[in-house]
Amino acid sequence: MEVAIKKVILVTLGTVSLGLGILGIVLPILPTTPFLLLSLGCYIKSSRKLYETILRNKYLGPYVKDYVSGKGIPIHAKKKAIFLIWITIGFCVLVVVDQFLIKGLLLFIAGTVSAYIWTRK
Repeated sequence: MEVAIKKVILVTLGTVSLGLGILGIVLPILPTTPFLLLSLGCYIKSSRKLYETILRNKYLGPYVKDYVSGKGIPIHAKKKAIFLIWITIGFCVLVVVDQFLIKGLLLFIAGTVSAYIWTRK
């Protein structure tokens, strides 16, 4: 793949992920930090300027600075994220979704994401 095309794809993917991460700040069903980390991963390989912009941003930077610096995810952030995941997924399973298969899929996703978050440094 040509370098210019690869950069465009990475910037596009990073920007979409950034948008989802920003939405995750106000919509608890979307996890903010993983989307921001994906954005950083895309930007570090395509645009150092965009990478630095996220880290310096007063709203977005705090979500990822500890992880990027090697400190990991603070325990209070893990607890909050897992709590919000289960509240929103639980509400959907109990009130919104009628199909058993979809309920199972939502619970599987919540469990998998929770385990992933909890096992991160």
